[in-house]
Amino acid sequence: MSATAHALELRDLTKRYGQFTAVDAVSLSVQRGAFLTLLGPSGSGKTTILMTIAGFVAPSAGMVLLDGSDITPLPPERRDFGMVFQGYALFPHMTVAENVAFPLRVRGLSRADRDAKVRAALDLVQLDRFADRRPSQLSGGQQQRVALARALVFDPALLLLDEPLSALDKKLRAELQEELKALHRRVGRTFVNVTHDQDEALSLSDQVAILNHGRLIQLGAPEALYEQPRTRFVADFLGKSNFLQGLVQESHLGGLRVQSGATTLVQQAPRALRPVAGSPALLSLRPEKIALLAAGETAENMVEGHIAAWSYLGAGFLLVVRTADLGEIRVTLPSWRAPIAPAEGLAVRLGWSADAAVPVLDDAA
Repeated sequence: MSATAHALELRDLTKRYGQFTAVDAVSLSVQRGAFLTLLGPSGSGKTTILMTIAGFVAPSAGMVLLDGSDITPLPPERRDFGMVFQGYALFPHMTVAENVAFPLRVRGLSRADRDAKVRAALDLVQLDRFADRRPSQLSGGQQQRVALARALVFDPALLLLDEPLSALDKKLRAELQEELKALHRRVGRTFVNVTHDQDEALSLSDQVAILNHGRLIQLGAPEALYEQPRTRFVADFLGKSNFLQGLVQESHLGGLRVQSGATTLVQQAPRALRPVAGSPALLSLRPEKIALLAAGETAENMVEGHIAAWSYLGAGFLLVVRTADLGEIRVTLPSWRAPIAPAEGLAVRLGWSADAAVPVLDDAA
């Protein structure tokens, strides 16, 4: 970790525009040198939070703290944060080196100091060969790396990223994700990223804050959020999930027995998420955790159905299996040596273990 990495904290951060609440009492902490992603759909408040951290938006209530000190009243120029925007915001009339040097010129550094820092920043993003080119002579990915170099060249306290990869095509976006993650490791700074791309959030982040309607729904490590979502919204937004509904027949230390039509489901559940007998249950089951059962093979949970639709995705197949009691269930399986040749109408048996699904709160309304 860099000695200049800083810790960030938001306390009950709120932003209202008239009667509309864009950010609703959001509190979270980012450790020194961590990579936090604010993830949510359009209108969830993630960009407003980022702009409030940057100082471009004044909160209606709450505080922004850096290393425990309240910086809420400080204007953007006194926060010393680097920022990378979706559209790069490079000066077209300047060379790459001049673009990167701009923050240093504003801060009054000498020509010699500027040149040394620009060379180091361009070397960091592997663009030292392009110092004399104009932005128009660069690819989208190269322009984004110039924007990153410019944001890091003055040793900012934090690096703020506003959907920096969304303007790139899928393949280039994946490549830049790897580069951005490696860059974060090299510089050791605290990064705060905004995206609506779930794959980006999972692959880049130490922590992900999932937002909806201005509220923080769940905060945690990517794996924890994916494997143990607390609500239907989190399970559905971060990846794909099947939602199985039923009535709790038994609730005990070992978990649950849930009845859905004629199908009985056996489900492990921690005490905090264990609904009582007689209450409705909602289970989130990821498509990749479901197996196709061979003749005579059994599992803790089993259901029969037939393939209503299927898609070839290269690395795997996506099957939509229609069942009598559980509705349509989506299943993913590797295409390499797949156990079946998918076909509409084909009868299949599905199976999964008692710990494959997780009970979630139904916040769909």
